Amino acid sequence: MSKKILENYLNSLEQYGIPGCDCAVIYNHEVVFRHTTGYADSEREKPLTDENTYWLYSATKLLTCTAVMQLVDKGLISLDSHVSDFLPEYKNLKVKTGKKTVPAKNQMTIRHLLSMQSGLNYDLDAPSIIRIKKDTNNEATTRQVIKALAEEPLDFEPGTRFQYSLSHDVLGAVIEVVSGKRLGEYFNDHIFEPLGMKNTGFELTPERKANMSDQFEFNMNTMTSEPVPNRNRYVLTNNYESGGAGLISTVNDYLLFLDAMCHGGVSKDGYRLLSMESINLMRQDQMNENSKRDFDSFGRNGYSYGLGVRTLIEKEKSGVRSPLGEFGWDGAAGAYALIDVTNNLAIFYIQHVLNCGYVYHVIHPRVRDLTYEMLGL
Repeated sequence: MSKKILENYLNSLEQYGIPGCDCAVIYNHEVVFRHTTGYADSEREKPLTDENTYWLYSATKLLTCTAVMQLVDKGLISLDSHVSDFLPEYKNLKVKTGKKTVPAKNQMTIRHLLSMQSGLNYDLDAPSIIRIKKDTNNEATTRQVIKALAEEPLDFEPGTRFQYSLSHDVLGAVIEVVSGKRLGEYFNDHIFEPLGMKNTGFELTPERKANMSDQFEFNMNTMTSEPVPNRNRYVLTNNYESGGAGLISTVNDYLLFLDAMCHGGVSKDGYRLLSMESINLMRQDQMNENSKRDFDSFGRNGYSYGLGVRTLIEKEKSGVRSPLGEFGWDGAAGAYALIDVTNNLAIFYIQHVLNCGYVYHVIHPRVRDLTYEMLGL
């Protein structure tokens, strides 16, 4: 196995405006590749190390969907349960039709939230969100924000289209209601502590802040990155735990989660994180014809969308090296997670660069394909 092909590629990213990145591959419970390159700061004085923390952004969604599927495994919810069974304010929703709103014909379900077919959008400045932030002096809890969000009309009937949205934030509130715990507390008890993920959470603790990689923004015209304030706009209030984009983590920690997932839901130490049945449900294509057209605008060539994850449904035309059913997701600053249960393989790549379309369309696919080439798979 020659690691040079992937190392050389990662080293080359600096010339494309990526200040630093970290990439790891876990295979049969062993880390078979790890390469960290570049800098953690805009002054280029601190090389990136495995101690660095990052905002995961939407790579948080994989953990939230796993938590939901744990509750499905326990029989506490079902995929086709109405969201209003847990969040009563979601019972009488309205849908936009032109300039008017009308009562929704369909009940929003857990499946609709998981598969981004809920009719919700990603408007962080929706009137209801602005108001609850103001009314609580920016101290609203997850549950309070999500309750307020129910006042907003949906963009379409639940189950009819795909739209990337605050759906997984709503799932965070569902988890809180069903478990009787704050989202972060549930994660700690059922994911982080059992897996040994000591440096992952919603709270920007002094240690996490000290180790946080600087955050950058990408300029596609010049292929350069400029430093920006190290904050996360998806963390809506001081007490809001975003199931869609709020976690902070390290590569070492996130690998522990991916390792369990790519081994059928069981960690190296034998902790059963999730059933194989639920993993298969997550990676099952959930898109109807209209939803698939919507999802295709993301440009994830060869993939469709399952329960909170992209899932590979076509290999030949797309030229993807990984097997059918490979799944995962990514994040707004360039994180990338790949889970392959066929080969007991997972990849985690991270950078801290916002608005970098280049990472999704070029870097992630290249990292994926070079990994399979490197391993001879």
